Amino acid sequence: MPGFEAVSRPVRRRRRLHEVRLIVLRRLGLGVPVAVGVSLLVFLLASVSPFDPLAAYLGDRFAQTSAEQREVLSESLGLGASWIQAWWHWLTSALSGDLGYSRVFRQPVASVIAERLPWTLLVAGTGLVLAALGSLLIASRCARRPGGVLDRTAAAAATLLQGLPPFVISLGLLAVFALGLGLLPGGGLSDPGTEPTAGQVLRHMILPVAATALSQLPWLVLSLRASTNEALASDAVRGARLRGLSEKTVIRKHVMPSALVPFIAVLGSRLPEVIVGAVLVETVFSWPGLAAAVVSSAQALDFALLAALTVLTTVTVLAGSLIADLLYVCIDPRVSADV
Repeated sequence: MPGFEAVSRPVRRRRRLHEVRLIVLRRLGLGVPVAVGVSLLVFLLASVSPFDPLAAYLGDRFAQTSAEQREVLSESLGLGASWIQAWWHWLTSALSGDLGYSRVFRQPVASVIAERLPWTLLVAGTGLVLAALGSLLIASRCARRPGGVLDRTAAAAATLLQGLPPFVISLGLLAVFALGLGLLPGGGLSDPGTEPTAGQVLRHMILPVAATALSQLPWLVLSLRASTNEALASDAVRGARLRGLSEKTVIRKHVMPSALVPFIAVLGSRLPEVIVGAVLVETVFSWPGLAAAVVSSAQALDFALLAALTVLTTVTVLAGSLIADLLYVCIDPRVSADV
């Protein structure tokens, strides 16, 4: 009935918008206390760390500094306050827009993040996109002949590759393509003694991006392969084949759309692994992203920078999970926000 269809579409649209708002509000209600709790935990763990932040700040000069000078310097740097006082001062300042000052990099925390975050996003984002596109291509090819040579080879390779940590993959690529064959640079943003150009950056990011993509590809391939196999066994696909549709049309219009719904959820769940992997990959290839800042701030107990980077990582993971859930709800009409 036309009237029913005309009424039902706006109703379904309003219901979906309500579910989207409900998911966003729930995640915000959960995400805010989680982010605050994570920042509190950073200061608590830093307070029981065996490292001395003043010794890290002074370096070789620490042994030559008198006890009185250390006390004065510690007071001027705010190291004499208790961890709960330091956390409260950082939190109130952060809420007003001031993330504090980094002792390690001798500049505001916001400047450190602004300088390094784009490079991390460039490698991690490009690697994740390539992994997603590669898994879609491989899974769609394997779906044409389940159990065939390509399907079995892809499954075996993905199973083998998923057992390798990102730093092992990075070291392998570095050994083969940089040290062995000499085809690609082994680290940095540009060649030594040269200013970074677009061509230099593109050439130097090939190996870090490849390492990031290869570390995520097996998980996505195996997940999408399982989803496509499930879709191939569905009644809708059997009906499409009985209607005489070509195998290419069946895969493109019936199998892959059904398999993409759980695949999106998997993409969101992989964000924490991408972030952790990016730290390892950047360290191996000396990429000037946030990885070096994380390591330096942890070693020197640079509270302001360490807390900001940890909270930023937490927010990124929560945001990725939220986006995945929203896409899941929007794509699959069977999914409800109440589940």
